[in-house]
Formats: sequence, structure tokens, C-alpha cells
Amino acid sequence: MNSHYSILEHPADIGIEAHGKNLKEAFRHAAVALMSVIVDLSNVEARESREVELSSNDFEQLLVNWLAEVLYYYDGQHFVGKEFTIKRFSSYKLTATIKGEPFSDTKHRSKLDVKAITYHQIVVREDNQGGYVKVFVDI
Repeated sequence: MNSHYSILEHPADIGIEAHGKNLKEAFRHAAVALMSVIVDLSNVEARESREVELSSNDFEQLLVNWLAEVLYYYDGQHFVGKEFTIKRFSSYKLTATIKGEPFSDTKHRSKLDVKAITYHQIVVREDNQGGYVKVFVDI
């Protein structure tokens, strides 16, 4: 189990809780958690990168958009993200680099098919304990 995130079981959904010293770090850990639900990350190499730039009306929407973008690269572009570097995180804006590699049936082992990121029971919080996010994904 990773100390920066945990996976929550829920009927027809999987929950992700992630935390860090701030929200930026919690968002990064949430992306790693999402990909760890989808594919075994132990065989993924950070050989290529993709750039992401997002904005939203609030942090809840930013979290959903961020994870939806990570999911899009996997489902739509067949790109498996392993390392996530958030370069800019402020005023409901996020700029990041996703490092990974193209999906290969012979190299990568799929785990669960995530259909969508939901707003169900979403939590985005930052306080003196650090950043914390909780989000459920539809499987």
C-alpha cells in the first residue's frame, strides 16, 4: 500500500483518497492512484511525456478535469502515465507533465476499466495538515 493514497471500495465505483503536504501534491498522488487502479505500474517506464494545461471554476472541478485528462491519455491515446509533475497549480489552474509510455498488451497488465471520474462524494481540502482529496471513479 502506498502511504500517499488509498483505494476505497464502493458498489460499482472505486474511491481514491490522496494526500500530500499541499493540494498540488495531493492532486499528483491522486493521478498515480488512478493509474494504479487501471494498470500495474511496475512495468511502466517514464520514456515519453505529455503536457497538460487545465483551468476550472473551482478545485473540485479541477480535480475531476485533471483525472479525466489522465484517463483520456490512457483510453483515447493508449498512453500509460506513471510519473506526474505538476508545474503550476494556482487559481484553479493546473499545468503538468505526464511521463509514461504507449500501452503494450505484451508489456502492461490491465487491472480495471475506469469509465469516468465522478463528483460523487468529492472532497478537496487544504488545511494545516496538508492537502487531501477524495474522488470516486465509475468502473
